[in-house]
Amino acid sequence: MREPAGAESAPTHRSIWRRWTAADVLTASRVPLAVAFFLVSHAGWRLAILAVAAATDLFDGLIARRFGSSRLGSFLDPVADKLFMASAFAVVLLSGQLAWYEIVAVLARDLVATAAFVTVSLRGTPTAIPARAGGKAVTVAQLLTLLAFLAESPLLKPLAWATGAVALYAIWDYTRVASVASKEL
Repeated sequence: MREPAGAESAPTHRSIWRRWTAADVLTASRVPLAVAFFLVSHAGWRLAILAVAAATDLFDGLIARRFGSSRLGSFLDPVADKLFMASAFAVVLLSGQLAWYEIVAVLARDLVATAAFVTVSLRGTPTAIPARAGGKAVTVAQLLTLLAFLAESPLLKPLAWATGAVALYAIWDYTRVASVASKEL
């Protein structure tokens, strides 16, 4: 039986689920992990949550490149990443082990990326910038900073400052690439 004219353009519940890929499911799992990291108080459980979040961040990208990605995933991935980091570093802030300005430094790349996304979206001129090495380095440094926090390591503050420095490089690099991309439009 044929669908009525125009019915194929209206997404159904079933068609929305078909658009989800395995990478999207891994990405989406970081949202409840962000909530769990904030709510759980035991360092061992937080370490397990951090490990799972890091693994999903690694494998969602690999799976998306290998088996294909979705439009949902390209939006959901940075949102899930930023939610997890915001939640995790809120825990660090509340612990008092890092000052607010150190948390801002650690999250500088995420804060600038969020502001840029909002600005570009409001202007209606979205520009996709592929992942860059500096951005990947910031993510690794953030994860190491969280690991130092959970391990109560004396390296926590130096790692936070190093992460802030790498974040400044990543911001500069993304700004440079975005500037070149906007001139090409």
